[in-house]
Amino acid sequence: MKAVAYRNSLPITDTQSLIDVELPQPVPQGRDVLVQVEAISVNPVDTKVRQRNNPEGSDKVLGWDAAGTVVAVGADVTLFKPGDAVYYAGAIDRSGSNAQFQLVDERIVGRKPSTLDFAEAAAMPLTAITAWEMLFDRLNVPRGSTARSGVILVIGGAGGVGSMAIQLARRLTNFTVIGTASRDDTQAWVKAMGAHHAVNHHGDLVAAVKAVAPQGVDYVLSLTHTEQHFRSLVELLKPQGKLALIDDPATPLDITLLKPKSLSLHWEFMYTRSLFHTDDMQAQHVLLNEVADLVDAGVLRTTLRENIGTINAANLRRAHTQVESASTIGKVVLSGW
Repeated sequence: MKAVAYRNSLPITDTQSLIDVELPQPVPQGRDVLVQVEAISVNPVDTKVRQRNNPEGSDKVLGWDAAGTVVAVGADVTLFKPGDAVYYAGAIDRSGSNAQFQLVDERIVGRKPSTLDFAEAAAMPLTAITAWEMLFDRLNVPRGSTARSGVILVIGGAGGVGSMAIQLARRLTNFTVIGTASRDDTQAWVKAMGAHHAVNHHGDLVAAVKAVAPQGVDYVLSLTHTEQHFRSLVELLKPQGKLALIDDPATPLDITLLKPKSLSLHWEFMYTRSLFHTDDMQAQHVLLNEVADLVDAGVLRTTLRENIGTINAANLRRAHTQVESASTIGKVVLSGW
């Protein structure tokens, strides 16, 4: 089968940083489904793994977002059958989606939204899982039209996770949603995703947020540069508020700052369930199916921003370059072979 791999950790400007290869087609066993990959998207995790984990000559296939069709199933599979259209983010410790065929545990796979094509669907799984788990599993934000209301602040609202977090918070909770973005086009995107307010995280973040939320915020989803904003976020959070992050702070966070307000800090890593085969691993299957239902009902929309063409090494190098620029809006997708 065709695949795109890397053999050494190289700058993305190097033509050998990602290469086209031929690999054996895998065979499903146990609870694995074999998916014929139709479309993929690229996330920051792809670039980080390529930069930090050197396979030293062996073919390492990246990719943690895909949509495709089930072509075969393992003996213990009960959730899917050949012919089913699916979408998923996969597992960090297994071969990725930058290949024509991929093995994935059925418990972390969802049905593809029927109203989306494969490219539109491939933009969603990783970011939907991450945003959902941050909001509802880590921060325990109340869902529905509850009597309680407050403010949710999303730092880095124009990226992939931010785009999904804003949609979920606006559509599924009764909270005011503030998204941060630093340019006119990214602020427009944040508002299009459903944020009540868009503010610039460059400059005085506290003043910018308090101009629209004078009492502060109840929850913060910090998706980028947490170390730069940490003190401001502590100041903005109301007593007993909650802060969740997904990035890798460049400098240590002084968590003693959280004590006076009894603030709590939460890490979100969407691969935890699959990496440790937790008892609730199948929650991601349920989550993705619910997201698909919400998409098909018109409640949520795909965050696909650009489809840059066929899945091959040259186009994936372009996609990695865009993601590494840290200025991407929404998601970058590739489709077809």
